[in-house]
Amino acid sequence: MSTGRPAPRAPLDRKRVADTALALLNETGLDGLTLRAIAKELDVKAPALYWHFKDKQALLDEMATEMYRRMVAGAELDPADTWQERLRKANHGLRSALLAYRDGARVFSGSRFTGTDHAGEMEQTLRLLTGAGFTLGQAVRAAATAYSYTIGFVIEEQGVQPLPDERREGYDVAERARLLADFPLSARAGAEIFADYGDHFGEGLELVIAGIEARYGVS
Repeated sequence: MSTGRPAPRAPLDRKRVADTALALLNETGLDGLTLRAIAKELDVKAPALYWHFKDKQALLDEMATEMYRRMVAGAELDPADTWQERLRKANHGLRSALLAYRDGARVFSGSRFTGTDHAGEMEQTLRLLTGAGFTLGQAVRAAATAYSYTIGFVIEEQGVQPLPDERREGYDVAERARLLADFPLSARAGAEIFADYGDHFGEGLELVIAGIEARYGVS
């Protein structure tokens, strides 16, 4: 029998705030994601959020951490991977995870994880690379370079396609080619820059991996 009383609300904690912010992100984008908007969605006053986050960057750190948790949930690293396979899997997975959110790469870039959720995977990847012959410093630079390539690529990709099924106005490849008709190579380059992002990302990542092999002599 119903008592007529409203169901109790879930307690306001860091995870609930971050989950709400990530849900709003696809509607508002990063620039429109304010603490006031998040508080309204949670049906609380904005000052209530400051009990959990001192500022927006602290919230972005938690959002990035939650994005990472979701990305690796249920995923197991394959101990049989070569270092090349590990970098491919990790960075293709990262790109897919970032593309699930409007401005996902901008949220992730520069944020600091709020826990140690990432440490297990990082440790295993560094063990794999050092076991293959990299020094620790080389292993860190190899992994960080591939990671930075992925973040930068997706930031640019989402500047054109905020979500996979959207495209910002002003990025019509045919119109761009028409405007650059006096510069034929530049005109044709538009199809290489502003289309087929999945293929171009994969090819670029292979260039990074080949460069790592050539630089450090580890095959």
